[in-house]
Amino acid sequence: MINIVDLFSGAGGLTFGFYYRMWGNKFVKNKKFRFIFANEYDLNAIQAFRYNFPQIPLLECSIENITKEMLDNLGIVHNNIDIVIGGPPCQSYSTVGKRQYDQRARMYEEYIRLLDILRPRMFIFENVTGILTMKNDNNEPVLNDIHKIFDDIHGNGNFGYNIHQKVLNAKDYGVPQSRERVFIVGTRKDLNLNWVFPQRTHGDDNKLKDYLTVADAISDLPALENGEGETHYLFEPQNDYQFLMRYKSQELYDHINGLNGEKILAVMNAVIQGEGKAYINSLVENGDLDGRYYLTSGYDNTYGRLWWDRPSTTITNSLGTPSALRCIHPLQNRALTTREGARLQSFPDWFRFFGNKYNKNSQVGNAVPPLLAMELSKGVYRCLNEMEG
Repeated sequence: MINIVDLFSGAGGLTFGFYYRMWGNKFVKNKKFRFIFANEYDLNAIQAFRYNFPQIPLLECSIENITKEMLDNLGIVHNNIDIVIGGPPCQSYSTVGKRQYDQRARMYEEYIRLLDILRPRMFIFENVTGILTMKNDNNEPVLNDIHKIFDDIHGNGNFGYNIHQKVLNAKDYGVPQSRERVFIVGTRKDLNLNWVFPQRTHGDDNKLKDYLTVADAISDLPALENGEGETHYLFEPQNDYQFLMRYKSQELYDHINGLNGEKILAVMNAVIQGEGKAYINSLVENGDLDGRYYLTSGYDNTYGRLWWDRPSTTITNSLGTPSALRCIHPLQNRALTTREGARLQSFPDWFRFFGNKYNKNSQVGNAVPPLLAMELSKGVYRCLNEMEG
């Protein structure tokens, strides 16, 4: 059995991919992996993690408070950890909004400090692609710092880690969402480990399945009017993906539409699939829409409507805010619900989120899509099993 430590766990998207496996288009417990402990600081994410993974020991504190003495007192054997997984907060690296080399941006130092204590055979470090161009206080690439420390953890060449880095897109692994993230995998230099990133399972060529679309993911969910919610399914699953998402779910959670004012409703009514702010302003400029609907704030893809027959664009913690990044339902004049965002991330309908709407959407938007995480877990099992062999 492979022993895991899960850092910056959030609600548990990356966790899910190691805790479960696929069997007959159902999620079942994966007995190949054992979670030694997970760590999360946010109170709402903690509640979600504890609800969804009650058997995993969870340290409810800042990672900065986890010390060797603390782990010793908990009886954790430091040299028996096979893999550490997790991704530090990504907001500081994101190319959307302010990019600041602040305390959150330096949380990778805490991740590395825990690696130094736990000495795992390998690790998976995940973050947004903005980390590729992020600079530190000395105007040097942050990734250079990270790679250098990974390479020489424990100093004096005791072992350190061989680094494997790749940008993976969730849509290539059966997730109905185009979502690129950087994955850095480290394998200990003193061990005979051969890491290979998972081959994509979906795509446009004849050898792979087609990409899953927004329609594939959410077409069975009830339509909603302004300010309306629904707790019951009104239609049967229409494809294998929807069956997977709904298996054993009797009640529909978090399928609630926000209450929007007249201006937002008018803008959503006017925008077509694939368009956003610039399209609305062009309608105003051409006299096809009243001038009071001219949009002066936001990015180019704010007030953007998703495509029905394509994968979703990247789901963020603003998935329920029409004036934020592209998140308007392809066919209905509203933003996505939390449950629709979770579907597009590949969380099953029985997976629960906690807190207010923003808290729940943050838990969804900040997560690694479970189906992508599941493909990574297969690669980890192969890598560590080959060494044992």
